[in-house]
Amino acid sequence: MTPMRKAIAERMIESKRTSAHVHTVFEVDMTSVANLREKHMREFEAREGIKLNYTAFFVKALVDTVREFPILNCSVSGDTIIFKKSINVGVAVALGTGLIVPVIRDAQLKSFTALALAIHDVAERARSRKLKPEEVQQGTITVTNPGVFGSLFGTPIINQPQVAILCVGGLEKRPVIINDAIAIRTMVYLALSFDHRVVDGAVADQFMAALKARLQSWTDWVE
Repeated sequence: MTPMRKAIAERMIESKRTSAHVHTVFEVDMTSVANLREKHMREFEAREGIKLNYTAFFVKALVDTVREFPILNCSVSGDTIIFKKSINVGVAVALGTGLIVPVIRDAQLKSFTALALAIHDVAERARSRKLKPEEVQQGTITVTNPGVFGSLFGTPIINQPQVAILCVGGLEKRPVIINDAIAIRTMVYLALSFDHRVVDGAVADQFMAALKARLQSWTDWVE
């Protein structure tokens, strides 16, 4: 094993031994977000110099929903639950030799555009091995996106000492039933792995339902 692979192996085994992993999967209609992205992507790229990808939408929606469910933004120390004031979002980046999770600090203070720029910045520097050690530390919740490789959804292992990780599947157009009629919609599966020591299934599902509602009702552009 390379040093990175050895570290990943140790962390994954430690997490499975530490957290009571449970998973829940929701299907989300992303048509409104897809239309919004299509409408603004060229202007956004011309202004900001980066492509407008879906990750920024998922991270922004996640952060806003975590503020309503602070139990998803905590850690466990013995029999004490430690709630974190800052929402530091880890964004998993696949490398040729493994996986690294740079952290967007104080994501709750950032606008949509600032989040998009920050995600692009840390992802690019992760791939070019230019991250500082502190930039992969102190995350409070993580997003991973295997959907870019074609996965429908996954049930990822929690990144300790966090208590939840959101997995984004691939977006694809599918026929769905709306008002008893067949419609073609842009759909995605979102899977949440959570630590049942502190997050109950009902709370996790309420969190995911709120996240789903936020994404499906996102019709207005926000900077």
